[in-house]
Amino acid sequence: MNFHEYQAKQLFADYGIAVPTGRVARTPEEAVDAAKTIPGDLWVIKAQIHAGGRGKAGGVKLAKTLDEVREYAKGMLGTRMATYQTAGVELPVDSVLVCEGTDIAKELYLSVLVDRDTKSITFIASAEGGMDIEQVAHEKPEAIKTLHVNYVQGLQPFECRDLGFALGLTAKQVGQLTKIMLGLYRLFNEKDLALVELNPLAILTDGNLAVLDGKINSDDNASFRHADLTAMRDIRQEDETEVRASQYDLNYVTMDGNIGCMVNGAGLAMATMDVIKLEGGAPANFLDVGGGANKERVTEAFKLILSSDKVKAIFVNIFGGIVRCDMIAEGIIAAVKDVGVQIPVIVRLEGTNVEAGKDLLKNSGLAIIPADDINDGAKKAVAAVAGQ
Repeated sequence: MNFHEYQAKQLFADYGIAVPTGRVARTPEEAVDAAKTIPGDLWVIKAQIHAGGRGKAGGVKLAKTLDEVREYAKGMLGTRMATYQTAGVELPVDSVLVCEGTDIAKELYLSVLVDRDTKSITFIASAEGGMDIEQVAHEKPEAIKTLHVNYVQGLQPFECRDLGFALGLTAKQVGQLTKIMLGLYRLFNEKDLALVELNPLAILTDGNLAVLDGKINSDDNASFRHADLTAMRDIRQEDETEVRASQYDLNYVTMDGNIGCMVNGAGLAMATMDVIKLEGGAPANFLDVGGGANKERVTEAFKLILSSDKVKAIFVNIFGGIVRCDMIAEGIIAAVKDVGVQIPVIVRLEGTNVEAGKDLLKNSGLAIIPADDINDGAKKAVAAVAGQ
């Protein structure tokens, strides 16, 4: 699950990490009221969407008067915004964050994530932060510093100090960085997070460190332990079809192709999409119905796939291990009838009671195209689309 910047900063503050004074606003007048409570005569107005790169997209403005605060908030609220991180999708701007302006001397980068290669929580830092951090990582990999945390010992203060000096910080700044990193490590573990990113972690003109922007992703598998985080979910920032899928415990990701995929098992789903691409087609989605596929879940899966008018054929690729193939076939037949599918449906079954399942599909009276294996099914799906 993703979080807005204002939500991330509240979590930082809960763990003793200092953040600039700020308030969220959902109307221009609320933005002005928020600015009045923030000391100084310079405010930053930031559009709240689940994506980075807002500055380049016009989603970050500096206001020197209350009239400018109102003007910038009005210009953002109620609009939709796309950045280089949204893959062309425009996200709704329902709120803005109004925070105190700061004088920045230098921008740093700091993030925490799980490194699967080393099986450890890992800090990644750079003395060259800001909007072009991806370019820095690509062109100057030596500017990226990495710290793998020993899972038994946990993060040690001396490791934070070593990293701080490697970034060229002063002794005072190293002490501040150590406090920030220790707080992030606690937050990351106690809230079961998947990613924390501070960009920028700024050095101000007074020499102090300040967390000016923050991004947090949590691990959905741990949501049942964190009702406070789940309450922060903003489904308007998510793909509508993916939200519907989550309500039925279906793993769904929208893609750009025209061949709908319904598969049980994430690995088989990935392989199915790969084979479709190899045959010259383009998958319209990733959809894993899980090992306990039944009539209800298969029906909802068909509805999800058909919610896109780009889908011209559906490839159902099911391995009947936990659930028998004849039961899956009954679910497919019922779903096709209930939903009223009007496009070609290619079905490949394998596993327990596979022959009984194939017989049910053959004798269903429906225009279901059988496939012998994954390659055969992909070829037939691509051919079905090409023939339209």
